[in-house]
Amino acid sequence: MKSLLNEYRLKRPDIRKRLAEFRQVYKRSDKDIFAELCFCIFTPQAKAVLCDSAIKRLKAEDLLLKGTSSDIRPCLSGVRFPNNKARYLIEAREIFKNGKALDIKNKIDLKDLQKTRDWLIKHVKGMGYKEASHFLRNIGLGRDMAILDRHVLKNLKRYGVIKKIPDVLSRKEYLKIEKKMKDFFKRLNIPMEEVDLLFWSRETGMIFK
Repeated sequence: MKSLLNEYRLKRPDIRKRLAEFRQVYKRSDKDIFAELCFCIFTPQAKAVLCDSAIKRLKAEDLLLKGTSSDIRPCLSGVRFPNNKARYLIEAREIFKNGKALDIKNKIDLKDLQKTRDWLIKHVKGMGYKEASHFLRNIGLGRDMAILDRHVLKNLKRYGVIKKIPDVLSRKEYLKIEKKMKDFFKRLNIPMEEVDLLFWSRETGMIFK
C-alpha cells in the first residue's frame, strides 16, 4: 500500500491538472460535450487514444452533427465494432437534437448525477455504467463515480478490494464494487475521481482521459 501512496503523491499534480481541464469541458458548447459522450461510447474494447483520434477526425470532417453511418464509419479506424458505434453516435445525436443544434446540458441534472447516469444508461445505446460514469467524469462531473474498466478492476483485485474480476458487471454488481472502491480509497484519502487516472497511467504510461 505504501508504494501505491507514493505513486499517487508523485502523479497527483498531473492528475489534478488533467481533472481541472475536464471541469472546463462542461462550460463549453453542447457540441463539445456531445463529442465527449461519443468518445465514451467508442471506448469499450478499444484504446482511448484511438477513440480520441476518431473523434478528432469526425470533428475535422464536420461529421459529429450531420454525418451518415457510411460517412462516419471510415473515421473510426482503431475503434472496435465501428458499424455499431457509428449507429450509436447517430442514435445519440437524435436523442439530444434540438432543431439543428444539440441540447445535451438540459439532460444533465447537476443536483442528481446518479439519476443522470441512470438516464444515460437507459436512453443512450452503447452506454453502460462504465461509459456513463466515464462521460460524466470527463466533463468535470460525477466525481464519486467509479469507472470500472479492465485496468481499474485489475488493480482493485490486486489491492484486495474485490476477490475476483467479474465476468459480467450487472447493475447490482457495479454499484457494489463502486461502494467498496469508495470506502477503500476514502481510507487512503485518494479522491475517487483521481483513482482511474492513477491506475490508467500505471497500465498505459500516460495520464489521458
